[in-house]
Amino acid sequence: MEINNLYTYLRAIINFVTPIVLVFAVIIFGGTGMYIVEHNQLGANITTLGNALWWAAITIIITIVRYGDYTSITPIGRVIAVIVMFLGIGIVVSLVTLLSQRRFQLTESMLKLKLKMEDRQVIR
Repeated sequence: MEINNLYTYLRAIINFVTPIVLVFAVIIFGGTGMYIVEHNQLGANITTLGNALWWAAITIIITIVRYGDYTSITPIGRVIAVIVMFLGIGIVVSLVTLLSQRRFQLTESMLKLKLKMEDRQVIR
């Protein structure tokens, strides 16, 4: 019986776990790609893997309000930056959509329950 409860719980939260896993994947792969491209360039300010991961995390989480303390200077680095930004926006939009859908389903089920209760009272 416990396995069924665990399975039900995992099915319920998988829609919220997936975007979080995607955020971490984009941070790791985007940051690593940025480090590989930028760290040996003259005048680059992304010189360590930590700087690159910080850049990726800030870029994906707050794309519009970036700090600007780390920026890419190579064309390939800028392409990576654009990809990370679009992925970040897409992940945030999908998470907001999932939250809105969950809220709508909850409201809908509450309204159906209320109507069912009212129907029972009318019949009596």
